[in-house]
Amino acid sequence: MDSSNIIAGVDEVGRGSLSGPVVAAAVILKPNIKITDIKDSKLIVYKKRQIICNYVKQNSIYAFGKASVKEIDQLNILEASLLAMKRAVEKLEIRPSLVLIDGNFAPKKFGIKYKTIIHGDKKVPCISAASILAKVRRDLIMIKLAKKYPNYGWDLNFGYGTRKHFLALKKYGITKLHRKTFRPIHNILLQKKY
Repeated sequence: MDSSNIIAGVDEVGRGSLSGPVVAAAVILKPNIKITDIKDSKLIVYKKRQIICNYVKQNSIYAFGKASVKEIDQLNILEASLLAMKRAVEKLEIRPSLVLIDGNFAPKKFGIKYKTIIHGDKKVPCISAASILAKVRRDLIMIKLAKKYPNYGWDLNFGYGTRKHFLALKKYGITKLHRKTFRPIHNILLQKKY
C-alpha cells in the first residue's frame, strides 16, 4: 500500500441504545476487495452481516474502539461516539493519510487529516465496512452481556428500546449497564427518587 494514499473509513454503532457501550470500527480496505455487498450495516440481515464482516476482516486492516456506559453518561453520547472513533483509528496498525468519518462531526484533537460525510455508511465502501464491523462487534458484546442480564432481551434487541426491554425495565429496574443520562432511564431514576 502506498503510505501517502491510505484511506480509512470509520463509523460507530450503538448511539441510540439504552444500554451497553458505543463501539466504533476503523477500516482500511485492501485494493483487491470486492465491494458489491458492502453497504450500511442496518440494511443487511444478521447472518449475512456476519459473513460480510468476516470477508472484510480478511481483506482489510481494521481496529475497534469503544466508549463505556460510564463514559457515555459523563461525556454525552456524541462525545463518547467520537471518542470511540478516535480510539479505533489510533489502534490501526498503519496510520492512514486520510480518515473518512460517517456523519458531520469529528473527534477533537484528531491529529489526522479527515473528512466528514453525512450518510457516509451508505455512500463510501470503507465507511460501510466500518459500520458492518462495528455492528457485528457490538452485537456480540450485547449477546454476551445478555447472559449476565437475561431479562432484558439484549441478545435480540441489543439494548435498544423495544417493548420487551421497556417491560423488563418496569419489572426488574435498571442495571449498571443502562445509560442513566438517556431519557427513559433517567425518568425511571426520577420516579424512584420521588
